[in-house]
Amino acid sequence: MSTGVTISSISDYAILGCGSVGYAVAEELVEQGKDVRIIDRDESRVESLRDQDLDARRADIREPEAAELVADRDVVLILASDVESNKRAVEHIRAADDSQFVVARASDPVSGDELSELGADIVINPSSVIAESALRALESGELEYNAGKLADLVEETATRLAIVTQDSPDPDSIASAAALQAIADHLGIESDIIYLGDVGHQENRAFVNLLGIDLVQWDEIEDQSVYDTVALVDHGTAGEMELPVDIVIDHNESESESEPEFVDIRPNMSSTSTIMTKYIQEFDMNVSEEVATALLYGIRAETLDFKRDTTPADLTAAAYLYPFANHDTLEQVESPSMSPETLDVLAEAITNRDVQGSHLISNAGIVRDREALTQAASHLLNLEGVTTTAVFGIADETIFLAGRSKDIRINIGKVLEDAYGEMGETAGHSTQASAEIPLGIFTGIEISEDTRDTLLELTEEAVKRTLFDAMGVEGGGSEGSNGS
Repeated sequence: MSTGVTISSISDYAILGCGSVGYAVAEELVEQGKDVRIIDRDESRVESLRDQDLDARRADIREPEAAELVADRDVVLILASDVESNKRAVEHIRAADDSQFVVARASDPVSGDELSELGADIVINPSSVIAESALRALESGELEYNAGKLADLVEETATRLAIVTQDSPDPDSIASAAALQAIADHLGIESDIIYLGDVGHQENRAFVNLLGIDLVQWDEIEDQSVYDTVALVDHGTAGEMELPVDIVIDHNESESESEPEFVDIRPNMSSTSTIMTKYIQEFDMNVSEEVATALLYGIRAETLDFKRDTTPADLTAAAYLYPFANHDTLEQVESPSMSPETLDVLAEAITNRDVQGSHLISNAGIVRDREALTQAASHLLNLEGVTTTAVFGIADETIFLAGRSKDIRINIGKVLEDAYGEMGETAGHSTQASAEIPLGIFTGIEISEDTRDTLLELTEEAVKRTLFDAMGVEGGGSEGSNGS
C-alpha cells in the first residue's frame, strides 16, 4: 500500500472506467489544472473524450495492459460501475507497482472490504457519498430555513427582546446569549441578557467582566413588561419570570411543557455555542472579537477543551471562531484569582475528605458561595489515585453538592440522580453534575443555631452513605481515609 505520496503535490492522475462518475471526476481534475489520463474499453466513448482534448486511451481495465498504460501516474482512480472489473484492475496495478495511490469504487461494504484487502488505499461507495451529500444539503437547507424563521420572530419584537440564560449561567449559556444579542443587533432589535440566579463561579465572573458582557438580574429590572419577545438559550424554562417563551435554542432536550413558536434543540452538538456559531455564519455577520472569544470559550468549556463528547460540528465551529478570538483574554478567563471564600471551602473539603478506593466525598460545612463547591470538587480530582469527587455544603437550608469524575466507568450525573433524584433536584452528565437536597429530608429536625452542629453531623453521614452506595462502594459511609 502506498505511503510515499503527498496528495497536495500530485499533478498526474489516471481514471480507469469513465462512466458518469469517472467523467465528472475527470472534468473537475482538468479544471484544477491536473494532468489526467483516461482508460476505457468503449471505443466510441474514448473517441468522444479525445474530441474534448482529453488524454483518453482504449483498453480493458481488467487486463494488465491497462495497468501498464497508467504506470507513470501518481494517483489511479478506478471508477467503473462493475466492481469485479475494479477488483481485477487493483490487482494488476498492485502487481506492477506498489507506490501508486489507488482509489477504487465499491458497490457495498462487502466489496469495499475486498477492494481494501486487494490494496486500494481509499474505497468509495457512491451510495454512501450521495447519502452524505444529501444529509449535508439537508442540514444546510434546514439551517437556512431556521435562520429565516428566527429572523422573522426577532424582527417582530415591538419593544425589547429578553434573552434568558441559565439561572446561574455558565460560559456556554452566557456566550450563546451574547451571540443571539449580536444577531438581534444585526437585525436592528434591542435586547437584554437576563439571568435569575447569580454569576457565582470566579471563572464565570471573569468571563463576563473581561469580555464586557452586560448581564441583567431579573429582579433588578424595574419594568419587566417591556419584553414582548422571550428567548431561552442553553436553558429549558423561564421559571419564575412567568412570561410566554417564543424562542428556545439548546443542545439538551428540555422537559418544559411550553410550546414556543421557534425551537432548535440539537443533542448531536456538544454546546449551544456551536449552534449559535452556525447561526452567526448563516446570517453572514462580521463576528466581533468579544462574541467570537465568548463562543470559542463556551465550546471549549462544554467539551472540556475538546476532550469530552466533541462532535465534528464543535470542531468546525471552533475553527471558524479561532482567528477572530482574543487568546490573551481566553488565558485570563481560564486562570482567574481564587476568592478567600473559595480558598476556605477548599481547605475545609481537603480536611474533611473521605476516600474509599478512588472515590472521594467531602463535607465543606456551611458555605456562603455554593459555586466554591464546584471548584473544590475540581481541585480534589487532581489528588493522586482519585478519579471521582463529590463536595457538599449547606446554604439556605439546602444541601448543595458538586460532583466531578474522570472515571470512564462512572456517569456522575446518573450517580447523583440515583442517589438523590427522588428527594431533590439533580443535573449533569458523565463528568460533572450537581444536586440540591432540602436539608430537612435527612433529619426531620427544625433548623436553628442550637441544632446546626447536630444537623451537620447527621447530614454528613447520610449524604456520604447514600452517595457511596450509589457509587457501588462497599461499606460506603463508614470511616474512610482522609489521605493523611
